Amino acid sequence: MDKYQIAIIGGGPAGYTAAEAAGKAGMSVVLFEKNSLGGVCLNEGCIPTKTLLYSAKTYDGARHAAKYAVSAENVGFDLPKIIARKQKVVRKLVLGVKGKLTAHGVKIVTGAAEVVDKNHVRCGEEVYECDNLLLCTGSETFIPPIVGVDTVPYWTHRDALDNKELPQSLTIIGGGVIGMEFASFFNSLGVQVTVVEMMDEILGGMDKELSALLRAEYAKRGVKFMLSTKVVSLAMAEDGSGQVQVNYENAEGAGSVVAERLLMSVGRRPVTKGFGLENLELQKTERGSIVVDEHMQTSLAGVYVCGDLTGFSLLAHTAVREAEVAVNHIAGREDAMSYRAIPGVVYTNPEIAGVGETEESLQRKGIACRVVKLPMAYSGRFVAENEGVNGVCKLLIADDDTILGAHVLGNPASEIITLAGMAIELKLTVAEWKKIVFPHPTVGEIFREAL
Repeated sequence: MDKYQIAIIGGGPAGYTAAEAAGKAGMSVVLFEKNSLGGVCLNEGCIPTKTLLYSAKTYDGARHAAKYAVSAENVGFDLPKIIARKQKVVRKLVLGVKGKLTAHGVKIVTGAAEVVDKNHVRCGEEVYECDNLLLCTGSETFIPPIVGVDTVPYWTHRDALDNKELPQSLTIIGGGVIGMEFASFFNSLGVQVTVVEMMDEILGGMDKELSALLRAEYAKRGVKFMLSTKVVSLAMAEDGSGQVQVNYENAEGAGSVVAERLLMSVGRRPVTKGFGLENLELQKTERGSIVVDEHMQTSLAGVYVCGDLTGFSLLAHTAVREAEVAVNHIAGREDAMSYRAIPGVVYTNPEIAGVGETEESLQRKGIACRVVKLPMAYSGRFVAENEGVNGVCKLLIADDDTILGAHVLGNPASEIITLAGMAIELKLTVAEWKKIVFPHPTVGEIFREAL
């Protein structure tokens, strides 16, 4: 029986980060992955969606090139080629992950692993012994038990990523991050998109005011939004057209929307079944999540949980940091997980990003703050590159002048939000952050203007 210092189940961002870090530190590591290295994020999530969205953004830019005194005639796109490019990008990055792990001496085992006990993992006929066990099993798409869901064809994000023919119309159930990114992609390519959302605003968890502004921008581009709307049943359209009918209820009563395709993006949930987790008898929260301490260790010494399985944030970058913390703890290095400044980004066009608290979360916690809001037009670089587009930067500042939260609507929000994340994590005051010299002209200067 092979013996390892660390056994890791799951090769997504949490698993492969932990494996690489442990391998680098000279530990013996075995990593089990039943599908592809890179997990959902790399194979069917973050990376492939960004690849498609960049094609859509490039197409948008070419179509509106006249705003910048550039003429571009007969602008078109080739969807099968966009999909093929996405697959090429994913392949390249998966090979990159594999190369890194191999270089650090990680043993990669392809197959479904099952936990026998905290020191033994079975995969196929083999049993592997380990001193420490890291569970990084990720999350899966949640399909809600809507009446008629098994009688209609529908897409999950995975099907939408591989689809090579554009539908005329698309209904998206769920206006969260995944729903909005696909709404953005298909809207750019000329599809009639309807988004049905149960809550009173899209992008739950992001700043409400900025989410509403983003929604207004997409409504202007022809996306139809139905908020505070509950889907009650699904059926094939009665006219025999092969379209899918979504029946709903909201404050105005009952109704239905019919489209050629249906995309389900109601959310994701941690994968807890199918790998012998029940054999560990780990302590759980009331909601059924596994209890972990600040080192990501469970109630069982030597067993750690990282990534989506914790149920904290279901984001790749959170998983990466959690994995580093767990491996540092095993290696005896001082480290602890902080969730104070986890950024959230939606890669629509324009992008929206936030980090730290929102006005809503502070209200719930009863924490006072002052809100500073500034149009993105206060950044010269933003004006130069975003003709006729508005954006907003919002900072939430505590009574002691530290930064509690930051939210940006406007490109490239995803790239500048880290500046605010660092200020929040390091507990910088307004005066301290203002002393940092920002290069001019950059969009990031908007934070300095807001301060």
